[in-house]
Amino acid sequence: MSAPKALVLRSAGTNCEVESAHALKRAGAAPEIVHIGRFLESPEKLRAYRIVVFPGGFSYGDDIASGVVFGVEMRNRVTPELRRMIADGALVLGICNGFQILVRSGLLPATAGADGAQEASLAQNISGRYECRWTRLEVTTDRCAFLTKGEVFDVPAAHAEGRFVTKDDAVRERMRAAGQFALRYIAPDGGAAEFPWNPSGTQDGVAGVCDPTGRVLGIMPHPERNVESWHHPDWTTGTTPTEGAGLSVFRNAVRAAK
Repeated sequence: MSAPKALVLRSAGTNCEVESAHALKRAGAAPEIVHIGRFLESPEKLRAYRIVVFPGGFSYGDDIASGVVFGVEMRNRVTPELRRMIADGALVLGICNGFQILVRSGLLPATAGADGAQEASLAQNISGRYECRWTRLEVTTDRCAFLTKGEVFDVPAAHAEGRFVTKDDAVRERMRAAGQFALRYIAPDGGAAEFPWNPSGTQDGVAGVCDPTGRVLGIMPHPERNVESWHHPDWTTGTTPTEGAGLSVFRNAVRAAK
């Protein structure tokens, strides 16, 4: 079977598109990096792809708030096309700023009855500053195409607005019932993570969420920054795997897309 076509959507300020495309290629996809402007004019062109990735960075400088401008650009034309693609089995991944974009555009968490409304946000870290460090994640759902429940892996986080908050408790309960809390920060011993292992101070250690279909994932830390064995800080000890643990997110996506 041929490699599934994957799209990495960039804008002014995006800075992780090359790493994301590299991870997709390593996982067996055929990635292309394209500016969002091409699809604002002709959103139907998105249908050529089975995986769409919104990479990290600072889209449009995050001048209003993280992901807002990109999300607003998408909402009227690109978001409806993406919803049709997701219903047809396509996969969408948002990493860091990409996660913020998916939330702003209404693609996450997209709980039952949301009708495209924004139900959540990524708020400022409790520390009040940009946090950049390695974290440990645990997969907490069996409903996401990108993930395997129970898996634990290390990935670096780098964000100032990574604290997942919902509009109200009703949204949070709908997400919990649907298994949409996909990833949580954990401490090195596997227990609940406090700062700095939970860099944003997010409630319940939420590091990633999926939509009810399991085909849309938003993740705050960066799996594309741990796809080679030498990406991990312990690589010189000879104890790290032959490939970075973050690559599993992309391998799972390619497997599901095929």
